Amino acid sequence: MVNPRFLGAGKVEMAHEREIAEEQTFLHVALAALEKMRDEARSLRDGARVANMRGFADLVERDVIMGTALQRLEQLAIGDQPLFFGRIDYAQHETDAASNYHVGRIAVSDEELNALVVDWRAPVAEPFYRATGVESLGLSRRRHISIREHVVTGVEDEYFADENGELALPDDEVRSATEEGLVDGGLALGGPGTLLAALGRVRTGRMGDIVATIQGEQDQIIRAPLGGILLVQGGPGTGKTAVALHRAAYLLFTHRLTLERQGVLVVGPNPLFLNYIENVLPSLGESGVTLSTVSGLVTNVEVRAYESEELAGLKGDERMVKVIAQAVRTRERGLREDLRIPLGRAILVLKASTSSEAVERAKRRPGNHNQRRSALGRELANRLAQEYYPRFARGESEEVSDSAELAERIRRAPEFKSALRRMWPRLSGQELLHDLYGAPALLRAAGRHLLSEDEILLLTRSRSESLSEVRWTDADAALIDEARIILGPRRRPRPTVKASAGNEFLNGIELDVYSPEVRKAALREASHYATAANEALDEAEFLTYGHIVVDEAQDLSPMQLRVLKRRDLTGSMTIVGDMGQATTAGSSASWDTILRLLEPRREPRQVTLSVSYRTPEEVLDFARATLKAATPDLDPPQAVRRAGASPRVLASTSESFANDLGALARGETTALAPGRVAVLVTSSRVEEIVMVLRSQGLDAIDPRESESRGLGADLVVIGAEGSNGLEFDGIIVIEPHEIVSRGGVPGEITARGLRTLYVALTRPTRHLAILHCGDLPPTLI
Repeated sequence: MVNPRFLGAGKVEMAHEREIAEEQTFLHVALAALEKMRDEARSLRDGARVANMRGFADLVERDVIMGTALQRLEQLAIGDQPLFFGRIDYAQHETDAASNYHVGRIAVSDEELNALVVDWRAPVAEPFYRATGVESLGLSRRRHISIREHVVTGVEDEYFADENGELALPDDEVRSATEEGLVDGGLALGGPGTLLAALGRVRTGRMGDIVATIQGEQDQIIRAPLGGILLVQGGPGTGKTAVALHRAAYLLFTHRLTLERQGVLVVGPNPLFLNYIENVLPSLGESGVTLSTVSGLVTNVEVRAYESEELAGLKGDERMVKVIAQAVRTRERGLREDLRIPLGRAILVLKASTSSEAVERAKRRPGNHNQRRSALGRELANRLAQEYYPRFARGESEEVSDSAELAERIRRAPEFKSALRRMWPRLSGQELLHDLYGAPALLRAAGRHLLSEDEILLLTRSRSESLSEVRWTDADAALIDEARIILGPRRRPRPTVKASAGNEFLNGIELDVYSPEVRKAALREASHYATAANEALDEAEFLTYGHIVVDEAQDLSPMQLRVLKRRDLTGSMTIVGDMGQATTAGSSASWDTILRLLEPRREPRQVTLSVSYRTPEEVLDFARATLKAATPDLDPPQAVRRAGASPRVLASTSESFANDLGALARGETTALAPGRVAVLVTSSRVEEIVMVLRSQGLDAIDPRESESRGLGADLVVIGAEGSNGLEFDGIIVIEPHEIVSRGGVPGEITARGLRTLYVALTRPTRHLAILHCGDLPPTLI
């Protein structure tokens, strides 16, 4: 295989005009075919809209057709994205003619159903990403095509030797170079010029897809089999987030019948990160994926507060599984004293010993806490009724006719209800945790032999007047979810609507002529109209998913991993992360720990992304010592490109800091315009640095603010602790000695602090600068 290579600065690539004209002609044909496909979908939609409706069956059929048409139109809407970006030419053999396929975002065919463009996820498109000089997979040529606003702007060809070792390379092949070019070396890259062009584009504040520049090692992960757990270890710039999202799109395309029914979940570390990636899947034609943080999966819990890293780490510790279980058991206890229950003219006595025996029996019953409460109440009421009914009968009382009626009256008695609440309260996860945090005695009982006195004091906080006033944190959400599993729903399970509930309304519709998706949609519509209870999910109920993609998994605590495990329907997961970037106090710290907590149902697979496409060589070399100090057993990925600018380290003083920061930020935003620049600092100083930059006349923002432009702003200030997964054209790191002290006392260097600094250093695609007043960490000297 011959790739266009970079021979020296100043030469300009001149793509063959005839090849550009050839692709431009084909683009017009493909766009016309795409518009024809859209017209057919619009016609189907409009026909359903005006069809005569004679009954409910017609309404259902109309809705099915309308839904199908709208879904098709949504799939065909690619916006400003290029329709295709590549072409593969297969070698001509003696027995057949040469064939070629254009590879694009969606499949497009002409009126005779001949394929004009094949979907990038289709098996026939695999060689576009996988072919190498050693394994050409039958290709003679791979072409990368640049398109902007329906105009072909460039063509880059790679040629492959045939089975005889011969290479059909045009004589006028021209090579090129740019200032920001490839690292010298032997890495085989698909479309290096196209890849560099994509990497060189300025950041927009939103992640874009990499469908046109997927490399071989990335494609192998994207197309890996659905079943089981796939672990992906990838350092900075290796594209692990993009690979994970493209894998979700590929799996939906390949296993649509299964995954559209079971659902696909993508989990990110924080809302800022989700905003950053939310456009990727729609750009790939997939809009039916759920994006969430871990705490976002826990319904009816609004995260409104932050807490110390020490406290968050404690709440995320695996010991909390037993603490929560013991906290529930401490709420299941017999009466301390006998209870007198007035009932009409009689006084019934529930003995404390009787209540304790019943509680112990209830603890051994199957089911969750709230379910067993009803059984306890029935047992105690029935026992009292059997004991006292003979007295009612001897007195010829007309108050009750049998012991069952007497038991029902006992259960309604206020004193009995009050006693049952004391013995076995019906609880929600929030109520359990609110009570637990607000009562040191309950914490000591729940944490016996598990928590130290200092840890109990750390967990203790004042009770709020009501649950609505409690300011929950991310770590609290995982504990509430854990408690809900033990407690169960507070009320009886809601009636479910079966798919067959509306079948009576489908008479006259020949569902067999429709595809499985349409038949499923028809049943769903019929069920919607059928008369049936349709209550909302209880907070202890949750959705499960056929495949779960988890990004930045290295920062999840054991308790958060348990939340994900409960949402896992089939055991199919893609877990992406980098142990060299594990920065949270509650981090699970190793892939072995993550696997143990996720409990794989089959042998897991682990792969490594070894090449950094985004992060330039100059930055990775500069950050290497920090990674080695933090995680000695990890090597940084291999860079494929240079930025043409070395990292800068600038010293300042407390007196000149504001002016120096303002000048540095102004210079970087000007040099990288229209790109984005981020200032990274310890989270506690974000607001301060925003104000300093504004005092220097710069429009700096905190992207977490709801009214701000988010990551799309030219200059943002972000806590280094929350920068995982993000990328910017330029990065300014402030006071690295403060960052490396994370999790320890000021001046102390911690492994977690070093990993946080490593994350901060590796966010830029072009420029890195460091501004410091204090001493530099040894790894930066």
